[in-house]
Amino acid sequence: MRKITAGLFISLDGVIEDPQNWHFPYFTDEMGAAVDAQLGQSDTLLLGRKTYDSFAGAWPERELAGEEDAAMGKALGDARKIVVSNQELEFTWRNSELLKGDLIEAVTALKNEPGATDIALSGSVSVVRQLLEAGLLDELHLLVHPIAVRKGARLFEESDAPLPLRMISSTAFRSGVVHQVYALADSAPTGTYEDAKVHLPQDDQ
Repeated sequence: MRKITAGLFISLDGVIEDPQNWHFPYFTDEMGAAVDAQLGQSDTLLLGRKTYDSFAGAWPERELAGEEDAAMGKALGDARKIVVSNQELEFTWRNSELLKGDLIEAVTALKNEPGATDIALSGSVSVVRQLLEAGLLDELHLLVHPIAVRKGARLFEESDAPLPLRMISSTAFRSGVVHQVYALADSAPTGTYEDAKVHLPQDDQ
């Protein structure tokens, strides 16, 4: 079964909206390598319509321009791109198709298809939320920026039920960005102050 990974730029206060307004000053070689490993090396991309429209409006031209980002443009263009939308769409970017049917059923079937790489998401927050709730997202890659944006949509919406996660890895970049990778946990840990207080420094006297 193929894994699904999602990559998001996120601020210290949890904002994921309009990262183009605040994350570029932190984009370094280390971040570029992380984005390429999670997104650029994938042969299949799963994208929400807004993210797809943003990508399709920029990356084909960047590929044709032949500048520093042309290789990423070609990689994204060559990948199979599956777009989640309730509307019929006309595609001009090569290798693009509409996800057919119910999201959860279709993604479950997609995970069972053969493929050489993980299936990657970038942005597409509504899709990420739904796949997390359904237990279909295998890895959540958060590039946490050392800035509090203080306005805009956040990754996690309010809910009565917690969403337990476990950390797979955490890597601090020289820019101050921290690349955190999470997977869903089976359950949230339990405990009380009585359990916690034994871990406080003890008075030896």
